[in-house]
Parts: sequence; C-alpha cells; structure tokens
Amino acid sequence: MAEQTTSSIVIQAPAAAIMDVIADFESYPAWATGVREARVVDAGEGGRARSVFFALDVSPIKDEYTLVYDWDGDRAVTWTLAEGRMLKALDGAYVLAERNDGTTEVTYRLALDVAIPLIGMLKRKGEKILIDTALKGLKKRVESL
Repeated sequence: MAEQTTSSIVIQAPAAAIMDVIADFESYPAWATGVREARVVDAGEGGRARSVFFALDVSPIKDEYTLVYDWDGDRAVTWTLAEGRMLKALDGAYVLAERNDGTTEVTYRLALDVAIPLIGMLKRKGEKILIDTALKGLKKRVESL
C-alpha cells in the first residue's frame, strides 16, 4: 500500500471472534456506519468471502464498489478494489494481534484514491474518518455479541 492511514483499537475478545464479525459482510449495514449494503459476490473457500459488493455513503465518500479479499486465518485480512465508480483505489487490511490479557489489538490500514481530484490532506482525512468509524463500530459490535 502506498500512502496509507493506520489506526488501532483494543477489543475485549479473541481474534477468532473478531474475524468472524469482520467476515460477516451481510451484517455490516447493522453496525458499520455508512454501509447501506454489503453483498457477497464470490463466496470463496472456507467460509470467507473472496469478493464483496458495497454501497457506501459516509462523507466524504459515496460510492458503490467491489472489494477482493485475501484471508490469513484469524491473523489478518487484506483487500483491494476490484471496481468502483468514484473510488480508483481502496487497499486496506485488518491485522489482529492477541494479547496476554484476553484482548486483541486490531490495526486497520487504509489507502484510497478517488476519481475526482483531492489534495492529499483531504484524502488522509477521509481515510481517518473511515478507519475510526470502522474500528469503533467493530469494537461495539464484537463486545455486544
């Protein structure tokens, strides 16, 4: 990933439980702010989706796009943009690291590029908003199950 934004959060759950929530794409509209629709396009193997269609409406990004996923067990998942309207690139990752106290540190990396000209500062701000919103939503969802 080129210029990217990274942030982390600690969740009171094992990595496997967190990855199960990350992999449950159809539930994203219930907890992921701005996700209007998430639909598995290619179910992949082993119960983890290979590609997923999203309809997103979270400022400053409003788009419909498809992401392709690569899973590394319960340790990490990466994705890249297969197609989008406004987005030209959307590369990201969740990296999970279990800690000795039963919690897991979740690091989210994201790099995006849009079809309309945006200065780097605005892109980074958009990435930061998306990351912070996603991490807080993920934490709330996992810890409420």
